[in-house]
Order: sequence, then C-alpha cells, then structure tokens
Amino acid sequence: MSGRTDSDTGEHIRADEDTRADAGTAPAGPEADVDGEDEHEDEREDARRARWTATGTGAVLTLAGLAASLLRLTGSAPALVPAAYALGAAVCALGALLGARGRTRRALWLLIAGVMVMAVGDQSD
Repeated sequence: MSGRTDSDTGEHIRADEDTRADAGTAPAGPEADVDGEDEHEDEREDARRARWTATGTGAVLTLAGLAASLLRLTGSAPALVPAAYALGAAVCALGALLGARGRTRRALWLLIAGVMVMAVGDQSD
C-alpha cells in the first residue's frame, strides 16, 4: 500500500473517524495494527498446541501398541498379531516424531495408519 488516503471514503466512515477522534481513541490503520500481532500470537499458540497434541498422541499410541505387542507375544496368538502391533507402534512413533517437528498433518495420517495396522493385526487373531 502506498499510504495515501482514500478519496472515495464515504460519509459514514468519516463520521466514525470523527467520533473516535472525539473519544480519544486512535483511528484504525496500519500504524495501529495491534490486532494483527494478537492474531500472529494466536497462530503461534495454535501451532504449538498442534505439535504437542501430535507428539503426545503418538507417544501414547506407541506405548499402547508396544504393550499390546508384548501381551500378545506371551499369549497363544499367531506371530502375525504381535508383529502387526509392533509395526503399528513403529508407525505411530514416526508420527510422533513428525508431529514434534511441526509436520502435524502428516503425523495425523501416520497415527491413523498405525492404528489401522494394529486393528487389522488384531482382526487376524
């Protein structure tokens, strides 16, 4: 933007600016863009929360898959079942790693794929 004022400003907009000037508030403009900083802070907080969620969920699913693999390994289940749980846990661990690095969409899909591998392995029992 060039910073020039708009020559086509309507009367109602001019009246709002006059009202703000009378009330002592600063007019909304590029120099008074405090809301933009708040939006950037909110976006950073959302990204941080998404990374923590992907990492935490991936870690929990990894531990659950490893525990299920160990429990099925000691039982009388076919060898495919504990292997499927271990493979699903490995995929979830990769998802947790990607989530920690900020690749939250890919992490989500890896977590879904890991749980699906575990579910398919459980169905083969």
